[in-house]
Amino acid sequence: MLLVTRHSYGVRDTRHGLGATKMEESKKREYTVHFEPSGLKVKVRSGAILLQAARRAGIYLSSICGGDGYCGKCKVIIDEGQFESRPTTLLTPDETRENIVLACQTKVLSDMTVTVPKYHSLETSQILMDTDAHRFSELTGEPTAGVFEYDPLVKKMCLEMTPPSVQEHTADHERLYLAIRKQIDAPIMQTGFRILQQLSEVLIKANYKVAVTIGRRGGTTELIEIEPGGRCETNFAVAVDLGTTTVVAHLIDLTNATTVDTEATYNSQINFGEDYIRRIIYAEENDAFDEMQNRIVHDVNDLIVTLASRQKIDLQDITAVICAGNTAMVHFLLNLDSRRIRREPYVASAGFVPPIRAAEVGIQINKRGLLYCLPSVAAYIGSDIVAGVLTTRIYTKKGISLFVDIGTNGEVVLGNRDWLTCASSSAGPAFEGSGVKHGMRAQAGAIEKLDILSDGSIEYKTVGNKHPVGICGSGLLDTLAELFINGIIDRTGRFITNGETRVAEGDEGKQFQIVPADNSHQEIVITQADINNLVRSKAGVFAAIRVLMEATQTKTEDLEAVYLAGGFGNFLNVKQAVTIGMLPDVPLDKIQFVGNTSIAGAKTVLMSRKALETAEEIANSMTYFDLMSHPGYMDEFIKAGFLPHTDLLLFPSVAEGVMHRA
Repeated sequence: MLLVTRHSYGVRDTRHGLGATKMEESKKREYTVHFEPSGLKVKVRSGAILLQAARRAGIYLSSICGGDGYCGKCKVIIDEGQFESRPTTLLTPDETRENIVLACQTKVLSDMTVTVPKYHSLETSQILMDTDAHRFSELTGEPTAGVFEYDPLVKKMCLEMTPPSVQEHTADHERLYLAIRKQIDAPIMQTGFRILQQLSEVLIKANYKVAVTIGRRGGTTELIEIEPGGRCETNFAVAVDLGTTTVVAHLIDLTNATTVDTEATYNSQINFGEDYIRRIIYAEENDAFDEMQNRIVHDVNDLIVTLASRQKIDLQDITAVICAGNTAMVHFLLNLDSRRIRREPYVASAGFVPPIRAAEVGIQINKRGLLYCLPSVAAYIGSDIVAGVLTTRIYTKKGISLFVDIGTNGEVVLGNRDWLTCASSSAGPAFEGSGVKHGMRAQAGAIEKLDILSDGSIEYKTVGNKHPVGICGSGLLDTLAELFINGIIDRTGRFITNGETRVAEGDEGKQFQIVPADNSHQEIVITQADINNLVRSKAGVFAAIRVLMEATQTKTEDLEAVYLAGGFGNFLNVKQAVTIGMLPDVPLDKIQFVGNTSIAGAKTVLMSRKALETAEEIANSMTYFDLMSHPGYMDEFIKAGFLPHTDLLLFPSVAEGVMHRA
């Protein structure tokens, strides 16, 4: 029997004859929520929020707004049980009648059975795995070739020493240091207590023929491990891209600088918010910073164990992990105080994190193995962006280059060998599916490419070539551009009444039908509200670019190269991105996809001490523009809120078509 209450969170009960005392008692009761089709279940107190119950059960529900009730993504179906749900315009009358609710706005009032729709599954999403070996050597086995001398942060050395005698009685520890210094420059060295205790025994048993693992910790060289000789060819490290959505790991053989294997997983923190600001808020409100760290450490360990198991490698032979990511993700990994990242004055706890023992964080490699984190610039310009500058080598070029990483934030770097500027715009998650009626991740069935043909028909391509179930970021960008090119929307993004049969009034105002409904699938549309969100998102990115260009007096024709990084950048149609005014109007051959530069930069640093020094110099030399306090940013944002822009002179390749349609 299904009893339902849909109203604001006042106290009202649907059960007959329930007095105040019993109502108070009911609040203390625990109920079981069953989730189908997984079969998972969890016990929660009466009044618990259904989204929280799903998180506790280990069920992923898309919730880009972090449970605030405005993205409309956490829809589930109540099959059985009593619940209380807040009214929302994000559900149609038909959905309400079918007991579809927003999990973040629904309270549990009895034992319940809940069906989780298939579109919440993360299993088939595209994860950028860096297979474009022909583009950037940093993504292959030789990331430092021709750029940095091969000098890994952690290396193994074979040493053959003359045993002591009555005539030559140098102590074992000093004898070892002398042998190491014959091969490398190591003026300052240190040895851990455990290594020191077992040193003589190992040397005697091995007849002073040993393999030593050493790691660089700033200006100090640390003796990490000593073993009997013969194991010099076994030394591995893992490079990790700490993405807000996905975590990617590459297993590196440090003896020959090759990438042995790669793996990726979804960031399990995603249950607490799809952007890191939501996660910080959740952690503050629920005292869950330890849980945030446990989640990301667990993800990293899962990747490391998977790679090691697949390659039949002992975890003790992995002696280093190096990470790059946005500032918040690095803070989560290390459990640093991230609260001020989202509050004035928007300051990180640390931008340059010294090497630490990986075991101190909980990362399961060699017990004395080291964890390195690339340096960051500011609270909203992380080490992933520094890695991107290092990888693209903007800092070495005479001409001016633009680097853009588009996600929930649009990080932008502009500069050359003489100067580097950077900014981060809150682009909003529209191109990741939030705030868009049928927006979704790049999962199976997501429309990722779209064209409107001259006869008005639509051609599209979906991820996995499945039946369309929604639209992901690259498909949304294509849709916005095609609606504009074909005169279906005007320069403000509003629908034009011109007899277009696909434009109709929907529950949320005017909408354009992309895919009609059939017997087993709903129609897919893009609404006026969706378009408004997409225009604001692209305006945020371009406004950040314009602030940097204006501050440095850079003209569009001065740009010698535009680099697009990240998963979204790898799949978008650059011509369409220029058409809507997200990217500057440069010749298309100047725009280059550079893939996952975060992990590429991490690998480069891992394999060269000089590369680490260069990354630190880059981070120190970048001038950060805080757009939240910048006097010109809002003006630029408003100007960019048109298609492609209020100033058509900035987009000559688009202007001709605009004037022709006018």
